[in-house]
Amino acid sequence: MINIKPSEVRASSSEAPSTGSISSSSVAAEKAFSFISKGWRDVRSSADADLQLLKNRANSFKNLADRELENFLNSASNSPFSVPTITASATLNSPPPAEIDFVRKLQPRLSEFRRAYSSPDFKLYPRPQIKIDLSAIKNAIVAEVDEEDEENERETFRSWRRVRFKESEREEGQFGEFWEPIRAFKSRLKKLEHKSSSEFFEGIKNSEFVEKFKSSLKSIYKDPNDAKEVPPFDVPELLACLVRQSSPFLDQLGIDKGLSDKIVESLCSKRKSQLLLRSLPAGESSVVESENINDELDLRIASVLQSTGHCYEGGFWNDCAKHDVLEKKRHVAIVTTASLPWMTGTAVNPLFRAAYLANSAKQNVTLLVPWLCRSDQELVYPNNLTFGSPEEQESYIRSWLEERVGFKADFKISFYPGKFSKERRSIIPAGDTTKFIPSKDADIAILEEPEHLNWYHHGKRWTDKFNHVVGIVHTNYLEYIKREKNGALQAFLVKHINNWVARAYCDKILRLSAATQDLPKSEICNVHGVNPKFLKIGEKVAADKERGQPSFSKGAYFLGKMVWAKGYRELIDLLAKHKSDLDGFNLDVYGNGEDAHDVQSTAKRLNLNLQFMKGRDHADDSLHGYKIFINPSVSDVLCTATAEALAMGKFVVCADHPSNEFFRAFPNCLTYKTPEDFVAKVKQAMANEPQPLTPEQRYNLSWEAATQRFMEYSELDKVLNNAGLGDSGRSSQMAITKSVSMPDLTEMVDGGLAFAHYCLTGNEFLRLCTGAIPGTRDYDKQHSKDLHLLPPQVENPIYGW
Repeated sequence: MINIKPSEVRASSSEAPSTGSISSSSVAAEKAFSFISKGWRDVRSSADADLQLLKNRANSFKNLADRELENFLNSASNSPFSVPTITASATLNSPPPAEIDFVRKLQPRLSEFRRAYSSPDFKLYPRPQIKIDLSAIKNAIVAEVDEEDEENERETFRSWRRVRFKESEREEGQFGEFWEPIRAFKSRLKKLEHKSSSEFFEGIKNSEFVEKFKSSLKSIYKDPNDAKEVPPFDVPELLACLVRQSSPFLDQLGIDKGLSDKIVESLCSKRKSQLLLRSLPAGESSVVESENINDELDLRIASVLQSTGHCYEGGFWNDCAKHDVLEKKRHVAIVTTASLPWMTGTAVNPLFRAAYLANSAKQNVTLLVPWLCRSDQELVYPNNLTFGSPEEQESYIRSWLEERVGFKADFKISFYPGKFSKERRSIIPAGDTTKFIPSKDADIAILEEPEHLNWYHHGKRWTDKFNHVVGIVHTNYLEYIKREKNGALQAFLVKHINNWVARAYCDKILRLSAATQDLPKSEICNVHGVNPKFLKIGEKVAADKERGQPSFSKGAYFLGKMVWAKGYRELIDLLAKHKSDLDGFNLDVYGNGEDAHDVQSTAKRLNLNLQFMKGRDHADDSLHGYKIFINPSVSDVLCTATAEALAMGKFVVCADHPSNEFFRAFPNCLTYKTPEDFVAKVKQAMANEPQPLTPEQRYNLSWEAATQRFMEYSELDKVLNNAGLGDSGRSSQMAITKSVSMPDLTEMVDGGLAFAHYCLTGNEFLRLCTGAIPGTRDYDKQHSKDLHLLPPQVENPIYGW
């Protein structure tokens, strides 16, 4: 066999014709060839050592067999057999042991073996030369760079085969004489080499395998000159990072996020063309063309951090002691600000949400509602309905729910202490609400009205105790506050407080419509449905219409809590301005509330055709015969009564307002923009009959569809399936930002806001200055008695000197 040294191959390759200086690819191929040659030399050295070891062992065995049998028996310790020492007397008086008989039988064979290897014709198999001609591999690689050497490579391969075959034929005798397996192995190799042809080699050379092989060689061997250092941040980039990460803090100062984005874009625009090209490997496309400057900046940050080997794993306020998800079923806690029998949206809708989430049987659900003492119950609950214990109220809630949904909802109802605020006309939590969810169930939290729940929250941060926190905005508080005295100033303060607490305590926020405040981490989606009872009423109306029976025997009505902010001001203004245009139009009004006397006296003074009645359930039989529901309110976020009227198959006349955006898809919803348009839509509804709802429209109004939308937009389906929250639709080029991270100033700001909020709400004087109910930082004795809690002084002791 011919031993072709790498130096000879390099020399031969240098004599090949060239058209100029050797390209960088040829240099890389040459270095790759050197790397392979070194590997084969290592293999050959290892094989030489093994063969030498075998030869030494054979010589040792030969020396051992040369000894006389007598010396072999007397030197048991040096032999491969364990033969005990035998005395002469023992030999004469007792039969020889089995070991000696074995040795005596072995002696003739050892003698034959000694004669065989002592013969002058005997010789050990010579050490094989493990030599492989690497020029073929090198030529296969270099051929991709220089096509002119193709014919020379083929000829080299043919000559190598001829020489190799001749060498193998010369050695075949030695192999075959002493080792039959070698003969068979060599013959098979010979057949395999005969099958190889120049066409086969050409196919391999031009195949994808060679390309992958070359790529792997490049990954193994990299030229130090090819490694490029990622340049550090310059001043504009540092300023852009600082402004982008400081947007939550700037937002609290009143600087809009859009302005912050413009500043970041202006800082990066000067070097946008080379922002990422310096840090991306050759051959990868840059994302400089992306319209999102934030993605570009993220990749630039990740590239610099990756070059330094830095990896950030947490923030200053991260809580590692969260609920450990080990059970098969997850836990969802729904926390709301009101409860039945108060017929308000935050009492009814969270109740239905809990029922339909629990009905899927995929997760355990707990509904956490406020418990009011007897004095507050008399102020809030209608018809003088009060409860002596939480168990009584829970029984009432379940009976009301099962009557409407038609199935038994398997979820838990818990209570937390609350107090009613007459000024705010709402219930304020007393104490730390998070304590009323056990740590073993603190997995996923759904905060109905998160800003309301956290205005005066003095306790554990929701995102620290729960793995995922979703907030659902129900109420347009800014619209209500603007109607009060000094409303503009109050609205400004409440806007920033809402922004503050929402950012500090929620991972995701859903807004029912665009009528609400634009909060951080928020999306717009209607996640409310209607009571199934209203859909059944609508189906009955459609069936009566098919049979030709009259469905509606009454005209128009309005239903809502009787406070000016619920649309009564707009209703009276419209009817008073166009009283002559709506001559003969009568409207029945159903509702109770704090402003009932003022509303009724104003309507009577203006001589409006309004007939006032006590408030009642919208599903009451007395309301089925009305054909038109009038709702001029612009303070609602998503009016539940409007959805219920549409589900019953009625006409709805409402304002062209973001709160009614979801209802515009229904043909029976008539929206108006001006007072004159209002008159026209009322006359249109009076002169026509509503269209029956299609199956798709009924489904869109149902709680099944609302629950599906909620699971999707809140990303709760991903959380429940342990799929993670952050990566959907990202470009593959942004994967680098996931493996390398840096301290997120946004998370640090959110944690700082939560800590500052905790400190401020712990001071009773500051709480009273902002309108909190006295004594609501902790629950009182009556709450501890009703809910069977520890006394306040034991739960929250006061230590002093």
